[in-house]
Amino acid sequence: MSKKIIVIGGSAAGPKAAAKARRMDEFAEITMFQKAPDLSMASCGFPYFVGGFFDDRNKLLCTPTGVVRDPKFYWNAKGIVARVNTEITKIDRQNKKVEFTDLSTGEKGIQEYDKLVIATGATANMPPIPGTDLDGITTLQSMQDADYLRKIRDEGKIKKAVVIGGGLIGIETLEALQLSGIELTMIELLPQLLTFLDWEMAKLVENYLKTKANVITKNGVAEFFGENGKLTGVKLQNGTEIPCELAVVAIGVRPNVKIAQEAGLKIGALGGIVVDEYQQTSDNDVYAVGDCCEIKNQITGKSVLAPYGDLANLEGRVAGENVIKGNIAKFPGTIQTGICKLFDYGIGITGLSETRAIDAGINYVKVINASPDKPGFMNGKLLVTKLIAEKTSGRILGAQCLGPGDVSKQLAIWATAIKGNLTVDDMVNGDLPYAPPFSLAIDHSIASAHILQNKMRGIFDGLSAMELKEKLDRGDDMFLLDARGPDEFEQTRLGVGETLIPVGMLRKRLNELPQDKNKEIICYCKISLRGYEAAVCLKAHGYKNVKLLEGGLMAWPFEKEK
Repeated sequence: MSKKIIVIGGSAAGPKAAAKARRMDEFAEITMFQKAPDLSMASCGFPYFVGGFFDDRNKLLCTPTGVVRDPKFYWNAKGIVARVNTEITKIDRQNKKVEFTDLSTGEKGIQEYDKLVIATGATANMPPIPGTDLDGITTLQSMQDADYLRKIRDEGKIKKAVVIGGGLIGIETLEALQLSGIELTMIELLPQLLTFLDWEMAKLVENYLKTKANVITKNGVAEFFGENGKLTGVKLQNGTEIPCELAVVAIGVRPNVKIAQEAGLKIGALGGIVVDEYQQTSDNDVYAVGDCCEIKNQITGKSVLAPYGDLANLEGRVAGENVIKGNIAKFPGTIQTGICKLFDYGIGITGLSETRAIDAGINYVKVINASPDKPGFMNGKLLVTKLIAEKTSGRILGAQCLGPGDVSKQLAIWATAIKGNLTVDDMVNGDLPYAPPFSLAIDHSIASAHILQNKMRGIFDGLSAMELKEKLDRGDDMFLLDARGPDEFEQTRLGVGETLIPVGMLRKRLNELPQDKNKEIICYCKISLRGYEAAVCLKAHGYKNVKLLEGGLMAWPFEKEK
């Protein structure tokens, strides 16, 4: 007798679970219910459809060979019954049945299952403030949202818009709309954008974004207002009013667990369905996958919400195998790797930020490296990486990377290092592919490991931009040495009373340095490579309190003098 498998949800995790189950059992009866009209939507591609990177809507629904994944495709190619515009209204766990309603016809029905997979995804948050019913307010959560925003882009009538929320979706949506000629303002309630980054890294992103759009932080929206039912502006919590004809709300999502909760399945403290390493819920015959779940952070061991498309697919694959073969496949959890594109910048993180390491009570060491991704003669572009490691063992805990260089490559290297429990010492001799079109002879990632290893060994004493700024604000007595050339100094500088001595002249001009060998001296340059050379030289000449500004001017998030 063939197994009866029901999958609730047809976006990412659900179709993956259904497809994997079919590959495990040719004769299982597999039915997938989807409340929306579309299946297998590439939701992470929505901003790029809106932004005009491609024009064919069906590309968001296609297989790699260009076939649209509709119910006909699922039946012909996979033998899976896919019912769209159909909502599951109840899970009867005792009798192993689900109740459903066809939203097109009103038809109601009941279907039995042996194993059930819940992939109900997440729902976009909307602020509880006046005016949310005005025309012109949207999220970017569904195909319908993407269609709406693409229509706005194509018509070209809207001139001003706001994006509320400075997370991944907000950043990507802002780019999409700005490329269509709309004047954009980003509004973020918290003190920084992209809260998965540490502040000084997020500030670098904010500084870059301000060259493209208006950015407001530490201020939220108090009210939407309009005329004749249409949005005309937003009022901020400090009373400022910003005229706009469009507002995209991107303040996060929450797990869609209503049907699971009503069925009595265990819901976690974060609001997601509780699952084990097999993606099994508190009911042995019910599995849950994707954004509706809580999963384990592999570094801290704590439950997290991680609504990422790649993880949804991986979880779906595990559940699809287990509903057929029994619990043989495992999903170990996440290290929370994420990346986004912002115009010419890549921005991302893998593992723990410094903030999360502190919250987890981990004793850590950190460093910032600014350097290009390729040689200058191959048009190398800047990368800024913040690397975090466990202080005692040197185990890599996290990396943040941003800039116009190849950020994705860097994050892939560090994500693999974290998953493999590699240490800083393991990474300093990493055997990576090298040729000038792709990398420096010592890749940016390996250089980052070198710098952190040097810091851990006490070869240099580093401090971050934030730490130097705190010292400046306190009025600490210190000597700042800029080791760049005169032309660079004239173009831009900190402007805080620093002394310019090019590194090539330093040995001849030691008499210009403080005569007190215990005086605190902080060295830097554009990326602090020459600053490091200067610091090593000064220590060799008996200076005992020499520090290096990590990342140099390129990692300085505060205002500079021009």
